Order: sequence, then C-alpha cells, then structure tokens
Amino acid sequence: MAGSTRTVDASLLLAIVVAGALTIAVGELVRAPCAGNLTRSIALLGALVAIDATLRLVPSFLGASPIFALIILVGFVFGSRFGFAMGALTLMLSAAITAGVGPWLPFQMLCAGWIGLAAGWLPHYRAGRVELVTLTLFGFGSGFGYGALMNLYSWPFAAPGASADLGLYWAPSLSFSESVERYATYYLATSLVHDATRAVATAGILLVAGPQVIRLLRRFLSRTAWIASG
Repeated sequence: MAGSTRTVDASLLLAIVVAGALTIAVGELVRAPCAGNLTRSIALLGALVAIDATLRLVPSFLGASPIFALIILVGFVFGSRFGFAMGALTLMLSAAITAGVGPWLPFQMLCAGWIGLAAGWLPHYRAGRVELVTLTLFGFGSGFGYGALMNLYSWPFAAPGASADLGLYWAPSLSFSESVERYATYYLATSLVHDATRAVATAGILLVAGPQVIRLLRRFLSRTAWIASG
C-alpha cells in the first residue's frame, strides 16, 4: 500500500516537474526578440536536449556520465532558468531512451535541473582560465551534490524495520542531528565511490572540452539573439 502510494506521488511529481520545465523553456524561448529567432531557439533547445540525452547511452563506470557537463555549460552560457529546463528535459528524454522511467525519474529531473540552475549563477570572467577553473570546481562539486540529493529520495524508505543498530537508516524517532549523522554514514557506505567517480568525470570533461563548447554555445547565443538572464 505504501509502495503504491509512493508511486502515485512520484507520478504526480513527474507531471509537475515536466510541466514546470516546459513552462520555463517556453518562457525563455518567447523572450527572443523576433519570431525568426524563436524558431531557431526552439531548434537549438531540442538539439541540445537530444544530444545530451543520447550521451546517456555512453557506457558509464561507477556512476560517471558525460551528460552533466553539457547541462552545466548550457546553464552557464544561457542562464539559470534555461539551465534548469535543460537538465530536467535531458533526464526525461534520456530515461525514455534507456528505459529508465520509474518513480525515481522526477527526482532525477529536479536534481539535474538544479545543477543547470546553479550553473547559471556562476560569475563570468574575462580571464578564460579563471572561468574554466570555476566551472571545473563546480562540476566536481555537482557530482557529489547530485548523489547526495538523490539519496534523499530513497534513504528514508531504504530498509523499513531494519535494526537501529545498523546506524544507517532514518527513523521517525531520530533528532535532526541524529538524522544528519545517520545520513552521513549511509552516504559514505553506499554512494561516495559512485559520486566521486561522477565528480571526477564531470570535472575532467569540463576541463578538457569546456572552452571549445562554451565558444560554440556563445556563437549560437549571438546568432539567436537570445536574452539570457537568471
């Protein structure tokens, strides 16, 4: 009964997240100065999401995936709101491609969207090296942040009825500090290695390919006369 209720809640959340991401994306697109640019912007959005979703097919190793680097770069160049839409829609499409649709999907979409959103808040520097270092550090941190947030989806329900002596799982009787301590133990035991691999892979991709991709995205930005804000 609890499982079915949770599935229904996840389905409702999925509908809300998809509707929100599409609303944000359309809102960004209609801000283009003219109709011709709007058409180009729609095409660009679809292409970026499709390319990044296809990267999900690249075999990953211990949680490493190339999709987060492009989400970060798109959010950085086009702004935080578009970055959120890019992250959420990429995870939605990639889940459909890889048959990964499930009650976890809306949470994945939210977490990826937040990464793109936060990337849009990063400062822009004239010095390319400073900009690259900032993006690389952000990408490294986002690898851990994504895993830490995604764990919250399952952690409270991971082992109902498990012995409290395990010291891993949440229980209603725990105080806030005890919950944080339990979660930290759970994270170190179950997620740290995968998140570290994801963090290193994302940072490495940004460090190697970041400057070229940024130049390409900024070229598209100027051609579509996009007003990026956030």
